[in-house]
Amino acid sequence: MLVFIFFGFGFVFLSILIFHKSVSKQNETTDHHSSLSGSMGWPFIGETISFFKPHRSDSIGTFLQQHVSRYGKVFKSNICGGKAIVSCEQELNMFILQNEGKLFTSDYPKAMHDILGEYSLLLVTGEVHRKLKNVIISFINLTKSKPEFLLCAENLSISMLASWTNCREIEFHNEAKMFTLSVMVNQLLSIKPEDPARRYVLQDFLSYMKGFISLPVPLPGTAYTDAIKARKRLSARVMEMIKSRENKEEEMNKALREADFLDVIMSNEDLNYKEKVSIVLDILLGGFETSATLLSLVVYFLAKSPSLLQKLKEEHEAIRAKKGDGELLNWEDYQKMEFTQCVMSEALRCGNIVKTVHRKATHDIKFKEYVIPKGWKVFPIFTAVHLDPSLHENPFEFNPMRWTDKAKMNKKTTAFGGGVRVCPGGELGKLQIAFFLHHLVLSYRWQTKSDEMPIAHPYVEFKRGMLLEIDPTS
Repeated sequence: MLVFIFFGFGFVFLSILIFHKSVSKQNETTDHHSSLSGSMGWPFIGETISFFKPHRSDSIGTFLQQHVSRYGKVFKSNICGGKAIVSCEQELNMFILQNEGKLFTSDYPKAMHDILGEYSLLLVTGEVHRKLKNVIISFINLTKSKPEFLLCAENLSISMLASWTNCREIEFHNEAKMFTLSVMVNQLLSIKPEDPARRYVLQDFLSYMKGFISLPVPLPGTAYTDAIKARKRLSARVMEMIKSRENKEEEMNKALREADFLDVIMSNEDLNYKEKVSIVLDILLGGFETSATLLSLVVYFLAKSPSLLQKLKEEHEAIRAKKGDGELLNWEDYQKMEFTQCVMSEALRCGNIVKTVHRKATHDIKFKEYVIPKGWKVFPIFTAVHLDPSLHENPFEFNPMRWTDKAKMNKKTTAFGGGVRVCPGGELGKLQIAFFLHHLVLSYRWQTKSDEMPIAHPYVEFKRGMLLEIDPTS
């Protein structure tokens, strides 16, 4: 569900030497293949760098503001090495997502394949995609109903908050990543919080993420090269665990540990070794990165909305009042967290964890007055729909109450994508976030720095790493 930049700045320099800006202006006419207007940008790189330029994730950014103002909500461009249609319109976006595999196909750059591997759920298509997605869905369904998962999420929440006792400031986004990764590696691989492997896995995933927004330069020391090496280490670690468990001696000792989802994956005879490893990495990456970012966005927006934070705290105080001393939360408690659900959904709408996805038209397509030629890239912009004033009243206002009509809002948002590639793990992520928030709002007050903000790189990071000033509640 992440977006990436894969074109070198050297092309910019070469373009400036050879071509004048007038070339771009000549391209601002209607293309004979498409009725849409737009700018094709510089030769070679087009408008790739401007399109992916970092900006506040709670805004659509300067590029889209200028282009929508000039050309409308749907326009043509040249992005990631090819002619492209950029859509900021809700209806067209849903049409694109719902026709995956029929009129459109996934079309991420080759360099992304180098980093994620050939069996990543984000890249595979057709029957292989269906097969791998079904395995991941089975993990979601099996895990969220397990009392052990709820116990793990809550105990790790309590433990992390207790570790802040003597702290005045914390880098919350890093803490959130450690929390969500700890939950996922425990459920997937039986790696406990005290196991040093947990921190090694986190370090490799952070290198992995940096590679997504780096120039694809295959030289030692570059973020791109480090990302490929990090994935190889992660793959080797998972493969080693699989091979170890296949050992007969390990089978004899299986009773000494709890069963985890790696056991379930290993029992699936339809999967080859590479597919098994890729499923584990996909679940870990999606489960820890997306959940950690959503948790950080919730904390960020609540810091700027004291009245909403108080309302959230009252909901959790009411839940806690009905529990005994030290009694842990359960599934029924989670279902009572109605305002918490609204807060998380609104943070997804305002914070925009996923800006867009990469698609390509497999046919000549006519949708309403728009013509999308076969072979053109297509970028449905989720952020633009989430912040569209024609769909959302005061769209830049963080207002969880708009989610009291959840069915209506779901039709106007695509926080987890849509169609056959809708993210299957959204509910699982929200569950562990809700448990963490329960203990956070009852244990601490917090403030962010005045210049803190979420930045789309295109994946979301924070300007100061979400540095929080914290005080324990009475």
